[in-house]
Amino acid sequence: EDYTKSIFSQAYAQSQTPCGITPPSIFDAGDYFGIMQVEEVDEEEEVDEEMEEQFKKKPNPGNGPCFKVIVTNENGLQASNPNSVFLIDHAWTYRMEHARHQLRHVPGLLHRMANLMGIPFHGEVPDQASIEQVLQEMWKYSQTYQLSQGTAEEKVPVWYIMDEFGSRIQHSDQPSFAAAPLFYMPQQVAYTVLWPLRDLETGDEVTRDYAYGETDRLIRKCVLLPWVPSEVLDVSCFTPEPPDEHYQAILAENKEKLPVAINPPVYAKDKVFKVFTDIQQVLNNLTHPRFVFTDNEGEADILYNFSHFKDYRKLSEERPEVMVNQFPCENLLTVKDCLASIARRAGGPDGPRWLPRTFNLQTELPQFISCFQQRDRRGEDNHWICKPWNLARSLDTHITNNLNSIIRHRESSPKVVCKYIEEPVLFEREDVGPVKFDVRYVLLLRSARPLRLYGYDVFWLRFSNRAFSLDDLDDYEKHFTVMNYAPGVTLKQVHCEDFIPLFEKQYPEYPWTTVQASIFKAFAELFQVATSKPAPLGICDYPSSRAIYAIDLMLKWDTSRDGKRIMQPQILEVNFNPDCDRACKYHPTFFNDVFSTLFLDETDNCHVTRIV
Repeated sequence: EDYTKSIFSQAYAQSQTPCGITPPSIFDAGDYFGIMQVEEVDEEEEVDEEMEEQFKKKPNPGNGPCFKVIVTNENGLQASNPNSVFLIDHAWTYRMEHARHQLRHVPGLLHRMANLMGIPFHGEVPDQASIEQVLQEMWKYSQTYQLSQGTAEEKVPVWYIMDEFGSRIQHSDQPSFAAAPLFYMPQQVAYTVLWPLRDLETGDEVTRDYAYGETDRLIRKCVLLPWVPSEVLDVSCFTPEPPDEHYQAILAENKEKLPVAINPPVYAKDKVFKVFTDIQQVLNNLTHPRFVFTDNEGEADILYNFSHFKDYRKLSEERPEVMVNQFPCENLLTVKDCLASIARRAGGPDGPRWLPRTFNLQTELPQFISCFQQRDRRGEDNHWICKPWNLARSLDTHITNNLNSIIRHRESSPKVVCKYIEEPVLFEREDVGPVKFDVRYVLLLRSARPLRLYGYDVFWLRFSNRAFSLDDLDDYEKHFTVMNYAPGVTLKQVHCEDFIPLFEKQYPEYPWTTVQASIFKAFAELFQVATSKPAPLGICDYPSSRAIYAIDLMLKWDTSRDGKRIMQPQILEVNFNPDCDRACKYHPTFFNDVFSTLFLDETDNCHVTRIV
């Protein structure tokens, strides 16, 4: 927040003078450009067809007066001139979770953003209505970049709005300029670099392509929808499973080498296995006498790695008897867009009932927009949640009913958009009221073919901290349940043995055994379709692979085919190598149980239930 405030203060001060070329202390864009306000033509005035068409396009994206930027230098601009490169300041730099707070508390920010977007604002004190308008309209002005280094939190996309000069530059399919963000290390400040694509004369308009890089006409139409509203209802919202080539490309991108065929290894019944691992929780908690640790990877019988294993081919050729805690192509489960794709094998183009309706924003944008617009036309709920393909802990995850916001989030990082559960099953907290909760089950995959899947008998619960309602969508403690990574936030913990009687007291018609049976049925269907096709179209049936996954799910109210009100499990995500800190803390035998089940084929007294 302090970083953003300093950015805002600096940008506000500098933007009083138009920005200029490198070095950043020189601001000379005012010598080359001017901002022109475009007057609306009176209906009674005669205008030629060309001018009328221009007015129909309304150049600027906001609600207020129309503006455009033109070249004012009497000598024009030459694209080959090395001085024809300009810097644009950023008026506001923010991350999504801080936007509302900053508009409310950073002096002058709301007033400036409202003026820039053409939103009436006449007070000194930020009011809720003006803040909401800015939060709705800002997607026509916001741009994004992402830092390539740092922690997962530091790599969450950053959004920014250019100053008045940059924000007045309009879209064109044949742009005269290009623009790109530049992070200037000496000042630790980001700017936008602006440069001409061709020679321009005095009076020529400065434009850029808001859909830069998109060549497909339908995708361009969809990407430009925030500025050029249109309908894509003629596009089917069905999303069939991608072709085989899609999965081949994923395998190549992951640089995973599939194993050669091997015979299932056979071990002596009293064998003591040497375990090589870099996971501290395993080192601290695995105490079973048939497992010993080794620092020598070359002599290990079991490789239990935290990071993803890649070269299964070499392992299968040279050491086929060595077991590994991963399956080739398991990313089809653990990466959200792949999870949605393979789940369609169980439920058709709309997906199974146990997975929220999901679209890949990179490859299924037109289908999503069509679905959104059809739901809007029918008056159905249109709250959606945008999630990165491959991040956990709710990082860079946003809930919205703003179509423009969802379309623009496609630019920040690869994302899926899932139907937000508007009617979740709630849990009554005495201190708060009815809150959202999710359930985490640990699953043990012993074998892909034949499919042998176990569920750990202890499950874990996470709760929101504020009573649920379908508003205040950026209120983290109302809409999210992951509290153990947020500093200064209350973490409500209830053990599953205590939760079950409380749940059944609140919902006496829904015994937990019945609810859990429907949950396990969903797990079985998921893993059945995930292993139904050979790699890379499905999880590879490598005999020496074993794995542990954590599945997070919620329950929603639904109606069965015979009209009964039911609690329908909704699988949210599948996690590879999950954090097992709580499991070890409250159940010291956890890793003994896991290793016995996976590597010894001994399940007695291991607190597991066979699902498949």
